[in-house]
Amino acid sequence: MQLPNGPQTPRVLQMLQWIASPLSYMEACYKRYGDIFTLRIDKTRRVFVSNPNALQQILTSDTKEFEAPGELNQLFAGLLGKRSVITTTSRSEHQRQRQLLMPPFHGDRMRSYGQVINNVTEEIISQWECGKTFCVRSATQAITMRVIMQAVFGLYESPRAQKIEQLLREVLEESSTPLSVAFLYLPFLQKDFGPSSPWGKRMRRQQRVDQLIYEEIRERREQLDASRTDILSLLMEARDEAGQPMTDEELHDELMTLLVAGHETTATALAWALYWIHKLPSVREKLLQEIHSLGDNLDSSSIFKLPYLNAVYCETLRIYPVGMLTFSRKVKTPLSLMGYQLEPGTEVIGSIYLTHQREDLYPEPKKFKPERFLERQFSPYEYLPFGGGARRCIGMAFAQFEMKVALVKILSQCELALVDNNADVKPKRRGLVTGQDRPIEMLVKNLRPIKSRQLDIVNT
Repeated sequence: MQLPNGPQTPRVLQMLQWIASPLSYMEACYKRYGDIFTLRIDKTRRVFVSNPNALQQILTSDTKEFEAPGELNQLFAGLLGKRSVITTTSRSEHQRQRQLLMPPFHGDRMRSYGQVINNVTEEIISQWECGKTFCVRSATQAITMRVIMQAVFGLYESPRAQKIEQLLREVLEESSTPLSVAFLYLPFLQKDFGPSSPWGKRMRRQQRVDQLIYEEIRERREQLDASRTDILSLLMEARDEAGQPMTDEELHDELMTLLVAGHETTATALAWALYWIHKLPSVREKLLQEIHSLGDNLDSSSIFKLPYLNAVYCETLRIYPVGMLTFSRKVKTPLSLMGYQLEPGTEVIGSIYLTHQREDLYPEPKKFKPERFLERQFSPYEYLPFGGGARRCIGMAFAQFEMKVALVKILSQCELALVDNNADVKPKRRGLVTGQDRPIEMLVKNLRPIKSRQLDIVNT
């Protein structure tokens, strides 16, 4: 078997480059080797693909030519657990988990959380002061964490909710460092030398989060309340085709997945959106005109369908996608891909970042141009910020809805400006995903009185 070309540098150097700067490393490989290349970022050689036709072949033959997800997916297991819809290696178990998770994210049910998003965003805005600055990511993290705590757990100001929020924030912040990523790729570093050691401190904090979640699950089972509509309550009521409910372990792992994936990624994307909107005056003006055209008609359907808001949202996730890769797939039967014969066991990964940077799809790809999403429609293999195939992100619609409602609320209530409009913020690795390479600071120039009102929920 002849794998696609790739760097011939020693494996340890490839791994270090991958850990330190994956985006620039992928771009350098793309320029030299094209849209299919091989990297050795640990003991396994992995084939990276950014050609839309090849991605279509991979993502549409998920269940035929590929077996359980590749080993790279297991990097999430330490944080999310082994029974998560992301980390489970069994195809049948993944399908079962996905079917159980789908109802809370169905359109009508999801839109019922619109008022939660609206209220939480109001709470955060109320803490801002005219003439003062704030860190954008801290604000967006507060919004998405509280939304997910209320929507997932139905928890508001309880001591347990506050403790989970605090510990989870610490776990995620710690997991975002290069050292933390090195721990994941280099298992021999995962040594617990006591509560003061890096790995020991991380494990104890993780154990405390797990303990609190299991306590919540146990109390909910003892005090069932059919009137509750939060996602945990719905998951506890869910039954698979055999009539079986989720186990405590499955509930824990799925809740961790929703808390982490539903908070961290959306916070980053929302911060990018606010950055680009205020970086480019023309984008901000067009968006404000569109929002103002709604008048007082702030129902969920009207917000969700705003064309320029949708274009801004799409371009935000295109230019610097939070998830830079699709989940890895392991070849099950001999596979011909872009002229290469791949043998069983070969891992194949779609590079979302490189696909979104293709000049043939997105002219001037480094420029933020929402209009490109008004001028044409891209296929699921040309634009895939949430991955694709059988493992596409289950929370895609919720994230889209949350971002749009929060953005409309912020822009209609606040006049903001970047503290340093000349500083260019770039993407960098943040744990296993991407984030901003520096804090984004904003000045509050004006705050309009918040007219507290119910966000009308309209079925679409």
